[in-house]
Amino acid sequence: MAKRRKLETPSSADLNRLEEEFRRETSPPSSMPGQVTGVAPIAQVVAETAAVAQPKTAQERARTAQLEASESRLQEAEASGLLMINVLTENIDSEAMVRDRTVLDADEMMELRSSISSNGQRLPIEIFEKSDVTGQSKRYGLISGYRRLMAVRELYGLSNDDQYLTVRAIVRPKSDADTAFVAMVEENEVRSELSQFERGRIAVISAQQGAFLNVEDAVNKLFATGSKAKRSKVRSFALIFEELGDMLEFPDALSEKRGLQLAQALRQGAEARIRAALATVSPITAAEEWLAIEAVIEALEPPAKDPKRGGRPRRTAPTSGWRNEDTMVTTSGVTIRKQADKGGFVLRFEGITLDHDLMDCLIKEIRTYLEKP
Repeated sequence: MAKRRKLETPSSADLNRLEEEFRRETSPPSSMPGQVTGVAPIAQVVAETAAVAQPKTAQERARTAQLEASESRLQEAEASGLLMINVLTENIDSEAMVRDRTVLDADEMMELRSSISSNGQRLPIEIFEKSDVTGQSKRYGLISGYRRLMAVRELYGLSNDDQYLTVRAIVRPKSDADTAFVAMVEENEVRSELSQFERGRIAVISAQQGAFLNVEDAVNKLFATGSKAKRSKVRSFALIFEELGDMLEFPDALSEKRGLQLAQALRQGAEARIRAALATVSPITAAEEWLAIEAVIEALEPPAKDPKRGGRPRRTAPTSGWRNEDTMVTTSGVTIRKQADKGGFVLRFEGITLDHDLMDCLIKEIRTYLEKP
């Protein structure tokens, strides 16, 4: 049987020694200034954090939340193209896209400069951030607002005023090329109507640059809101640009009627003859250029009627000529009546062949006739 060990009560010296050893084992290896001796490290960290932490008030927390919400809305507006900024005009590439407008009217540009000088730039231009930017300065490409950008640049050149170093702009998000072309055309159609040749030209160029499948697709999308007749006319002027764009000196002077005649001649295969006629003359005016073209058109045989195109049966046109001193009937069936009142004269046009496009053409012809030489 094992012998039991007799337990002895520890002396006070033994108790002091044990307590001293416990303190050494639980104290940090090296005391830092400000630390509490004998406290576990994790407890020391919690104590220091609690000492320096200053809990925010309810007003401060509400203010922080408002700032975070405002920053989020600002970032969302910038990403959506809704943020207006001032951009140095020298940082905008006005030729990043082929422009639909070929000629800037001098009188209209003077009027625009005067408006911006007197009232400031009321409408921003539209730009996009280019992906091939080099250097520190951001470079942008112009989508719409070409005339406004040119006017601001001209104002700085004339006045050397620092306020015209920048232009007000909206940075649109990066989009497909076809969307950018549509935006440009829509703006010019609304603010300053494009000529028929400019419409046809931009349809061809945008298709050549790959923004659209072909010219037909470009016309249908660029002028989607236009009537079927309007798109048909744009296609005719697109053909003129494709086949004669490098030869014509005064393409914008082509009236709608003359343009359609020229397009029909090109469809009949008269391109080579028209180019030869233009090469033999040095037109000084648009009238002289048209005379060279007209001589070729008049020598062509009338186009053969396509038997596949039946169409609606034509009504027998009434006999043309004057009915009386105030009424005349044309060979196309349009009746023109002249009326007089205290304010002057009124011309009334009647007939099923009339539409808005034809009336616009007539008004332009009347204006040309009445303009001072």
